[in-house]
Amino acid sequence: MEEKILNILKFLKEIEKLKSVTRHSWTSSGRQESVPEHSWRMAVMALALEKEFPEINIKRVIELAIVHDFGEAYEGDTPAFLENPNKLEKEEKAIKELIKSLSEDTQNKIINLWKEYNGCKTNEAKLAKALDKLEVLIQHNESDPAKWLKDEGEFNLKYGKEFTDFHHFTKAFRKIVDRQTMEKIRK
Repeated sequence: MEEKILNILKFLKEIEKLKSVTRHSWTSSGRQESVPEHSWRMAVMALALEKEFPEINIKRVIELAIVHDFGEAYEGDTPAFLENPNKLEKEEKAIKELIKSLSEDTQNKIINLWKEYNGCKTNEAKLAKALDKLEVLIQHNESDPAKWLKDEGEFNLKYGKEFTDFHHFTKAFRKIVDRQTMEKIRK
């Protein structure tokens, strides 16, 4: 049992690196957002929206939200508007390194969740992808527009629509978020 606990602690030490990985997004307090903060709020969004998606396994969506950016522990985050050749291959390699101290069953679960998210075939993965895109846009809207890059507001109005349009509720949610983006652009 002690070895199992030590291996879990080794993984937790590795995953802690994500707390220092910043994203392009800024918080409302003026500091850069970390990767786990983004994933955490995606999970909270799934929990808050559970009643809107009775046909979807929200526990699974929360799991997908938690692991979807694990691969950024070593490679960092690449903003959506920048190219990142071989991004998925790099992230999969990083995840395998990150989770190598865990049991084989747990490793397989994490890798399979990550692949499900990126494959975007299940309703759970589609919702997780939609929440990922929505969370980014919400965070941008909560930040000071002075932190935005030139044309970032216009980019945000197009970003991820193919994912947020998958369900009538996420589409309606996106419409409101886009309206808030347009208000920020006008200011």
